[in-house]
Amino acid sequence: MNTYARYSFLFIILLFFAACGQKKEKSSVGKNQTTEVIEKKENWVPLFNGQNLEGWTMKINGYPLSENFGNTFRVEDSILSIRYDAYGPEFGERFGALFYDKELTNYRLKVEYRFVGETASGAPEWGYRDSGVQIHTQAPNSVKLDQRFPICLEYNLHGGNGTDERPLGAICGIGTFVEIDSVLSNEFCNPANVSRTFHGDQWVSVEIDVKDGNMKHYVNGEEILSYSNPVYDAENEFAKSLIKNGDNSVKSGYISLQSNSHPIDFRKIEILEY
Repeated sequence: MNTYARYSFLFIILLFFAACGQKKEKSSVGKNQTTEVIEKKENWVPLFNGQNLEGWTMKINGYPLSENFGNTFRVEDSILSIRYDAYGPEFGERFGALFYDKELTNYRLKVEYRFVGETASGAPEWGYRDSGVQIHTQAPNSVKLDQRFPICLEYNLHGGNGTDERPLGAICGIGTFVEIDSVLSNEFCNPANVSRTFHGDQWVSVEIDVKDGNMKHYVNGEEILSYSNPVYDAENEFAKSLIKNGDNSVKSGYISLQSNSHPIDFRKIEILEY
């Protein structure tokens, strides 16, 4: 074998071993990434068992805690449904919330929902395809008998009418304020930075990330809003009772699902605690 042939053969051998090393490294990286994904998936905990409302407590304005007036909150075909078919011709102010029975601080919440049917008779105009996923909600046993809405931070859920833009994802502070871009906002609702409207009865996946006073809203995996450092509104008659020793910061609370006069379904509610 001449010198040129020997060098060519050696070069091919070196390329072969280099390729094998890269393949092994990629295989190792892929394995680690797969393991990481599996571990994260295993840490997600379902809050809704698909069979009943075990672990949840309802509070409807004007009714005692745990009284499920009109079977408002129900489970049908593995779906948690909110309905108003027993309300009669006037919805009145029978707004409600369904609370998960655990106080939480740092977590990521994932919820799949869809709007269906028609708004309840006699409901306010804004109730059309309107609901909310509420975090850092006050304890359910602290909600007053005639309190329209619990004190909370609300990821506002909107549904489109088939034509107009009606984006979801605003942060609405019920008895609370938040900082937007490090500036305290006195607005009741601050819209999402990314506008997304969903028409019809399609399922939509929303997530809320809550960590050390910083919150982020997602829809179908896309981040649409971030805010931070929520505080109680000292002027709100219900919120002021939650301020202890002059500390108005909102550091923890309950998760709740809003009954706002338009039928809505939830089929997946999961949490990943930090």
